[in-house]
Amino acid sequence: MYDLYRQGLVVDDGLLLVVSQAPPFPSYHYHLAPLATTPTPPPPQALTSNTHFHHFPTVPQMSATTALLHPLLTAFRTSTPAFGAWLTLPGFLAARTAAAASPHLSWVVIDCEHGATALQPGAAESVHAIAGLGPAAPSTIVRIPATGACADGSAGWQIKYVLDAGAKGVLVPMVSTAAQAASVVAAARFPPEGVRGFGNPFTQLAWGPAGSVSAADYLARANASVLVLVQIETRAAVENLDDILSVDGLDGVFIGPYDLSLSLGFPAPAPDPHPEVETVIQRILAASHAKGKKCAIYCTSGAQSARRAKEGFDMINVTSDSGAMAESIARNLAEAAGDAGQGAKGFSY
Repeated sequence: MYDLYRQGLVVDDGLLLVVSQAPPFPSYHYHLAPLATTPTPPPPQALTSNTHFHHFPTVPQMSATTALLHPLLTAFRTSTPAFGAWLTLPGFLAARTAAAASPHLSWVVIDCEHGATALQPGAAESVHAIAGLGPAAPSTIVRIPATGACADGSAGWQIKYVLDAGAKGVLVPMVSTAAQAASVVAAARFPPEGVRGFGNPFTQLAWGPAGSVSAADYLARANASVLVLVQIETRAAVENLDDILSVDGLDGVFIGPYDLSLSLGFPAPAPDPHPEVETVIQRILAASHAKGKKCAIYCTSGAQSARRAKEGFDMINVTSDSGAMAESIARNLAEAAGDAGQGAKGFSY
């Protein structure tokens, strides 16, 4: 423990990363402690294997620091439309292959709600497989399974899992109130901005080449780097839109046109939404920008995505892995068979 103490675990001026070990070993716990001056640690012979350095009851305000940039965060900061893809298939090779498919890919969503990837360990394996592509790898956003009322913090453990896995952001579906959105933000931010716990030994490995981002770096910079997005896809969310967009720490909203259409009493897009749903979509876009939030939307083709980019959407899904695979197989087989009757794209996901 003395070695851990003296290995420069100073997060920022005036802050010490305090490490303790408690049975069953090895179980490490971390918290931030204010330092008036650097204390002199007890001599090594006075320490036991379960010595605790829990002498500081409060967690201070972290100083402003530079974010760990990634493609989606950069696009948000430069107001550049960011195109992405939805990953529904499980497996790190499938995720890595899709992420490497195009230089125009700024982000991917690993879908643990409706997709086949398990939250643990599947999402973590996919996140690290994509991070292994290098600094230009698409930002990994994980959609958690939690739906419905999560203002009581019930989705917090899922948010912890995906951010501990090293995801660059989290997407939470079916958020319908400001209280739910505030709970999501709190779960994704370290104190004092939130209630997220710290202690995963693998997180920082997904944020840069080996050794370039330490645990202390990540802890100090995560709040400025991790993106928090909630989905607007219910009638209640539309009714509470201004309140949701007023939540501090929320980076943006993601329009789910399928569930939004169904919630409002209209059929799902095929491929475009009903005109009355489109009116609501444009209202969400305008309200988001008026509140200084980013607005994202799910599309199913390049042409549809290009139109949404011209309309001012900040984050646009272009296709899904399973959809692109099925479409490519069908198109190429139709060409091989001389089948010219393959029609235009209709309902798909």
